[in-house]
Amino acid sequence: MSAPCCNAHSTVPVEVRDVRVSFDGQAVLRGVNFTVPHGQLVALIGPNGSGKTTLLRCLLGLQKISSGEIKLFGESDLKKALPRIGYVPQRLPLDRSFILSVREFLALRLHKTHNWFWQSHKKTDSLICDTLADIGVAPLLNRPLAQLSGGQLQRVLIAFSLLTKPELLLLDEPTAGVDSPGEESFYELIASIQRRHHLTVILVSHDLSMVYRHAAHVYALNGVICCEGTPEQVMNAESLKQAYGIHVAPYEHHHHVH
Repeated sequence: MSAPCCNAHSTVPVEVRDVRVSFDGQAVLRGVNFTVPHGQLVALIGPNGSGKTTLLRCLLGLQKISSGEIKLFGESDLKKALPRIGYVPQRLPLDRSFILSVREFLALRLHKTHNWFWQSHKKTDSLICDTLADIGVAPLLNRPLAQLSGGQLQRVLIAFSLLTKPELLLLDEPTAGVDSPGEESFYELIASIQRRHHLTVILVSHDLSMVYRHAAHVYALNGVICCEGTPEQVMNAESLKQAYGIHVAPYEHHHHVH
Protein backbone atom coordinates (compact mmCIF):
# COMPACT_ATOMS: atom_id res chain seq x y z
CA MET A 1 0.00 0.00 0.00
CA SER A 2 1.39 3.41 -0.90
CA ALA A 3 2.19 5.94 1.79
CA PRO A 4 -0.63 8.32 2.61
CA CYS A 5 -0.48 11.73 1.07
CA CYS A 6 -0.52 14.64 3.50
CA ASN A 7 -0.58 18.34 2.83
CA ALA A 8 0.82 21.13 4.94
CA HIS A 9 -2.51 21.87 6.59
CA SER A 10 -3.60 18.44 7.75
CA THR A 11 -2.60 15.00 8.89
CA VAL A 12 -4.29 11.77 7.82
CA PRO A 13 -6.92 11.00 10.49
CA VAL A 14 -6.27 7.24 10.64
CA GLU A 15 -3.14 5.24 9.78
CA VAL A 16 -2.97 1.57 10.72
CA ARG A 17 0.29 -0.25 9.91
CA ASP A 18 0.69 -4.04 10.17
CA VAL A 19 -1.54 -4.27 13.26
CA ARG A 20 -1.86 -7.69 14.85
CA VAL A 21 -4.14 -8.82 17.68
CA SER A 22 -4.53 -12.30 19.18
CA PHE A 23 -6.98 -13.64 21.77
CA ASP A 24 -5.83 -16.76 23.66
CA GLY A 25 -3.31 -17.52 20.94
CA GLN A 26 -5.90 -17.12 18.18
CA ALA A 27 -4.97 -14.44 15.64
CA VAL A 28 -7.87 -12.05 15.02
CA LEU A 29 -6.01 -9.31 13.15
CA ARG A 30 -3.09 -10.65 11.14
CA GLY A 31 -1.30 -7.58 9.85
CA VAL A 32 -3.92 -4.97 9.01
CA ASN A 33 -3.02 -1.93 6.92
CA PHE A 34 -5.69 0.73 6.79
CA THR A 35 -5.66 4.44 5.92
CA VAL A 36 -8.55 6.88 6.07
CA PRO A 37 -8.23 10.31 4.44
CA HIS A 38 -9.94 13.48 5.60
CA GLY A 39 -13.63 14.01 5.04
CA GLN A 40 -14.55 10.59 3.63
CA LEU A 41 -17.16 8.07 4.67
CA VAL A 42 -15.22 4.81 4.69
CA ALA A 43 -17.02 1.47 5.14
CA LEU A 44 -15.54 -1.59 6.81
CA ILE A 45 -17.22 -4.84 5.73
CA GLY A 46 -16.55 -8.52 6.32
CA PRO A 47 -18.09 -11.64 7.87
CA ASN A 48 -18.83 -12.11 11.56
CA GLY A 49 -15.62 -12.69 13.52
CA SER A 50 -13.47 -10.99 10.89
CA GLY A 51 -12.08 -8.43 13.35
CA LYS A 52 -14.11 -5.33 12.49
CA THR A 53 -15.14 -4.44 16.05
CA THR A 54 -11.67 -5.41 17.32
CA LEU A 55 -10.13 -2.95 14.85
CA LEU A 56 -12.41 -0.14 16.05
CA ARG A 57 -11.52 -0.97 19.67
CA CYS A 58 -7.84 -0.75 18.72
CA LEU A 59 -8.41 2.73 17.28
CA LEU A 60 -10.08 3.80 20.53
CA GLY A 61 -7.25 2.39 22.63
CA LEU A 62 -9.64 -0.13 24.23
CA GLN A 63 -7.82 -3.14 22.75
CA LYS A 64 -4.08 -3.60 23.10
CA ILE A 65 -2.34 -4.56 19.88
CA SER A 66 0.27 -7.34 19.76
CA SER A 67 2.39 -5.50 17.21
CA GLY A 68 2.17 -2.81 14.56
CA GLU A 69 1.38 0.88 14.79
CA ILE A 70 -1.72 3.08 14.92
CA LYS A 71 -1.65 6.84 14.41
CA LEU A 72 -4.68 9.10 14.78
CA PHE A 73 -4.18 12.59 13.34
CA GLY A 74 -0.46 11.79 13.27
CA GLU A 75 -0.44 11.02 17.00
CA SER A 76 0.85 7.66 18.25
CA ASP A 77 -0.44 8.37 21.79
CA LEU A 78 -4.08 7.55 21.13
CA LYS A 79 -5.25 9.14 24.40
CA LYS A 80 -4.21 12.53 23.05
CA ALA A 81 -6.36 12.02 19.95
CA LEU A 82 -9.49 10.73 21.74
CA PRO A 83 -11.07 14.17 22.29
CA ARG A 84 -11.25 14.48 18.49
CA ILE A 85 -13.14 11.17 18.11
CA GLY A 86 -16.80 10.24 18.44
CA TYR A 87 -17.91 6.62 18.83
CA VAL A 88 -21.30 4.95 18.38
CA PRO A 89 -21.36 1.31 19.60
CA GLN A 90 -23.57 -1.44 18.19
CA ARG A 91 -25.92 -1.14 21.13
CA LEU A 92 -26.04 0.22 24.65
CA PRO A 93 -27.53 -2.40 26.99
CA LEU A 94 -29.79 -0.63 29.48
CA ASP A 95 -31.80 -1.95 32.37
CA ARG A 96 -35.44 -0.89 32.05
CA SER A 97 -35.13 0.77 35.46
CA PHE A 98 -32.35 3.11 34.23
CA ILE A 99 -33.82 6.47 35.23
CA LEU A 100 -31.89 9.10 33.24
CA SER A 101 -33.88 11.00 30.63
CA VAL A 102 -32.45 11.65 27.17
CA ARG A 103 -31.77 15.28 28.19
CA GLU A 104 -29.89 14.20 31.32
CA PHE A 105 -27.87 11.59 29.44
CA LEU A 106 -26.80 14.06 26.73
CA ALA A 107 -25.99 16.71 29.34
CA LEU A 108 -23.37 14.42 30.86
CA ARG A 109 -21.32 14.72 27.66
CA LEU A 110 -20.49 18.42 27.89
CA HIS A 111 -18.44 20.17 30.55
CA LYS A 112 -20.92 23.08 30.50
CA THR A 113 -23.91 20.84 31.15
CA HIS A 114 -22.66 17.88 33.19
CA ASN A 115 -24.02 19.59 36.32
CA TRP A 116 -27.45 19.52 34.66
CA PHE A 117 -29.25 19.02 37.98
CA TRP A 118 -28.39 22.65 38.91
CA GLN A 119 -29.55 24.03 35.56
CA SER A 120 -32.92 24.80 34.05
CA HIS A 121 -34.04 22.63 31.14
CA LYS A 122 -33.99 25.75 28.97
CA LYS A 123 -30.31 26.43 29.65
CA THR A 124 -29.33 22.78 29.16
CA ASP A 125 -31.32 22.57 25.92
CA SER A 126 -29.75 25.76 24.56
CA LEU A 127 -26.31 24.19 24.95
CA ILE A 128 -27.13 20.84 23.34
CA CYS A 129 -29.82 21.69 20.77
CA ASP A 130 -27.48 22.78 17.96
CA THR A 131 -26.41 19.16 17.66
CA LEU A 132 -29.93 17.76 18.04
CA ALA A 133 -31.61 19.77 15.31
CA ASP A 134 -30.77 17.53 12.36
CA ILE A 135 -30.84 14.18 14.18
CA GLY A 136 -34.46 14.01 15.32
CA VAL A 137 -33.66 13.74 19.02
CA ALA A 138 -35.21 17.00 20.26
CA PRO A 139 -38.72 15.46 20.68
CA LEU A 140 -37.21 12.72 22.88
CA LEU A 141 -35.53 14.91 25.51
CA ASN A 142 -38.03 14.16 28.28
CA ARG A 143 -38.23 10.43 27.55
CA PRO A 144 -36.46 7.91 29.81
CA LEU A 145 -33.43 6.59 27.94
CA ALA A 146 -34.25 2.98 28.86
CA GLN A 147 -37.70 3.17 27.23
CA LEU A 148 -36.59 4.23 23.75
CA SER A 149 -36.86 1.98 20.71
CA GLY A 150 -33.65 0.67 19.15
CA GLY A 151 -33.71 3.30 16.42
CA GLN A 152 -34.41 6.14 18.85
CA LEU A 153 -31.58 5.04 21.14
CA GLN A 154 -29.11 4.91 18.23
CA ARG A 155 -30.06 8.46 17.26
CA VAL A 156 -29.42 9.56 20.85
CA LEU A 157 -26.02 7.81 20.80
CA ILE A 158 -25.12 9.63 17.56
CA ALA A 159 -26.17 12.94 19.13
CA PHE A 160 -24.10 12.09 22.23
CA SER A 161 -21.03 11.37 20.09
CA LEU A 162 -21.41 14.63 18.12
CA LEU A 163 -21.83 16.98 21.09
CA THR A 164 -18.07 17.45 21.44
CA LYS A 165 -17.79 18.25 17.72
CA PRO A 166 -15.44 15.38 16.80
CA GLU A 167 -13.43 15.28 13.59
CA LEU A 168 -13.55 11.47 13.31
CA LEU A 169 -16.70 9.41 13.91
CA LEU A 170 -16.57 5.62 14.39
CA LEU A 171 -19.85 3.70 14.00
CA ASP A 172 -20.02 -0.03 14.75
CA GLU A 173 -23.05 -1.45 12.93
CA PRO A 174 -25.21 1.50 13.99
CA THR A 175 -28.42 -0.06 12.61
CA ALA A 176 -28.07 -3.30 14.63
CA GLY A 177 -31.08 -2.36 16.78
CA VAL A 178 -33.06 -0.57 14.09
CA ASP A 179 -36.12 -2.05 12.40
CA SER A 180 -35.58 -2.88 8.72
CA PRO A 181 -37.88 -0.12 7.39
CA GLY A 182 -35.83 2.48 9.26
CA GLU A 183 -32.39 1.32 8.14
CA GLU A 184 -32.25 3.23 4.87
CA SER A 185 -33.26 6.55 6.43
CA PHE A 186 -30.74 5.91 9.20
CA TYR A 187 -27.87 5.50 6.73
CA GLU A 188 -29.04 8.60 4.90
CA LEU A 189 -28.96 10.46 8.22
CA ILE A 190 -25.36 9.34 8.83
CA ALA A 191 -24.31 10.36 5.30
CA SER A 192 -25.95 13.78 5.64
CA ILE A 193 -24.30 14.36 9.04
CA GLN A 194 -20.94 13.41 7.52
CA ARG A 195 -21.37 15.92 4.69
CA ARG A 196 -22.78 18.72 6.82
CA HIS A 197 -20.14 18.50 9.54
CA HIS A 198 -17.27 17.61 7.12
CA LEU A 199 -16.53 14.56 9.25
CA THR A 200 -14.27 11.63 8.57
CA VAL A 201 -16.39 8.53 9.22
CA ILE A 202 -15.54 4.83 9.60
CA LEU A 203 -18.71 2.78 9.36
CA VAL A 204 -18.86 -0.96 10.10
CA SER A 205 -21.80 -2.45 8.24
CA HIS A 206 -23.28 -5.69 6.96
CA ASP A 207 -25.68 -3.87 4.64
CA LEU A 208 -23.86 -3.98 1.32
CA SER A 209 -26.54 -2.00 -0.54
CA MET A 210 -26.22 0.90 1.92
CA VAL A 211 -22.42 0.71 1.74
CA TYR A 212 -22.62 0.88 -2.05
CA ARG A 213 -24.90 3.89 -1.90
CA HIS A 214 -23.11 6.00 0.69
CA ALA A 215 -19.44 5.02 1.11
CA ALA A 216 -16.63 6.74 -0.76
CA HIS A 217 -14.22 3.88 -0.06
CA VAL A 218 -14.65 0.30 1.16
CA TYR A 219 -12.27 -1.97 3.06
CA ALA A 220 -13.15 -5.67 3.19
CA LEU A 221 -11.65 -7.26 6.30
CA ASN A 222 -11.18 -10.89 7.25
CA GLY A 223 -8.22 -10.91 9.62
CA VAL A 224 -6.38 -8.89 6.99
CA ILE A 225 -7.61 -6.39 4.43
CA CYS A 226 -8.67 -8.68 1.58
CA CYS A 227 -9.55 -5.94 -0.86
CA GLU A 228 -10.21 -2.23 -0.90
CA GLY A 229 -11.38 0.43 -3.30
CA THR A 230 -14.47 2.28 -4.37
CA PRO A 231 -17.81 0.50 -3.87
CA GLU A 232 -17.81 -0.30 -7.60
CA GLN A 233 -14.40 -1.99 -7.28
CA VAL A 234 -15.17 -3.98 -4.13
CA MET A 235 -18.84 -4.87 -4.63
CA ASN A 236 -18.28 -7.66 -7.12
CA ALA A 237 -18.42 -11.42 -6.70
CA GLU A 238 -14.66 -12.05 -6.82
CA SER A 239 -13.73 -9.37 -4.26
CA LEU A 240 -16.54 -10.37 -1.90
CA LYS A 241 -15.50 -14.01 -2.12
CA GLN A 242 -11.99 -13.01 -0.99
CA ALA A 243 -13.48 -11.35 2.08
CA TYR A 244 -16.27 -13.75 2.98
CA GLY A 245 -14.73 -17.03 1.80
CA ILE A 246 -18.02 -17.98 0.14
CA HIS A 247 -19.94 -16.73 -2.83
CA VAL A 248 -21.82 -13.56 -1.95
CA ALA A 249 -24.12 -12.05 -4.51
CA PRO A 250 -22.71 -8.64 -5.41
CA TYR A 251 -24.87 -5.59 -4.92
CA GLU A 252 -25.95 -4.39 -8.34
CA HIS A 253 -26.61 -0.72 -8.60
CA HIS A 254 -29.50 0.24 -10.83
CA HIS A 255 -29.71 3.76 -12.14
CA HIS A 256 -33.20 5.19 -11.92
CA VAL A 257 -34.46 6.95 -15.01
CA HIS A 258 -36.07 10.28 -14.19
